[in-house]
Amino acid sequence: MEQQVFQAAKVVEDCLDAEIKRLDNLDADDIEELRRKRLQQLKSQAGKREEWIAKGHGKYDEIAEEKEFFEEAKNHERIVCHFYRDSTMRCKIVDKHLRILAAKHLEAKFLRINAEKAMFLCQRLRIKVIPTIALISDGKTKDFIVGFDDLGGVDDFPTEMLEWRLGVSEIIDYQGERPTLKGESNTGIFNFAKKKGKTIRGGGYDDDDEDDDDD
Repeated sequence: MEQQVFQAAKVVEDCLDAEIKRLDNLDADDIEELRRKRLQQLKSQAGKREEWIAKGHGKYDEIAEEKEFFEEAKNHERIVCHFYRDSTMRCKIVDKHLRILAAKHLEAKFLRINAEKAMFLCQRLRIKVIPTIALISDGKTKDFIVGFDDLGGVDDFPTEMLEWRLGVSEIIDYQGERPTLKGESNTGIFNFAKKKGKTIRGGGYDDDDEDDDDD
């Protein structure tokens, strides 16, 4: 084990030495090219932010009708859509976290829709448990966050837990580590099933009277 740790440290050290050597060998033209590329990158990022804001990103919006869902799917590359029910307490917990993340992650459009007013859509997406968060990428449902199982299985999970989970599905730009809950070991990673590439038209629905119970 000590030998493995030593070897890993040696690899990291060698990489750092190589990078330092590369930077030391840069001439004025190289530095100017790096500065130009970085400036171009910043301008591109600023342009993207302006575009997202113009399209309504940065807010957590309500969809009143099912047809709006399909319109939003056409107009936004990445969508986080919360299927909620007014009588379900856990939906209010999800709302709280998504409002925070909507303002922080402009790269995705954050939405909510009342599942009781979107029965056709729930059937097509096979949504059985409330709350469910559908993750849409390029008009296709890429993944689902069903209940709180992927978020630690507790009601008081931190916003960072949901942020991490959305980042795992690459629906937002986030690469941080999974937060550790109080009393949980660092290796306690919850499993979840990805449903990549499933189209919005996928079928089948099985009603669940206990859909606000995630256990």
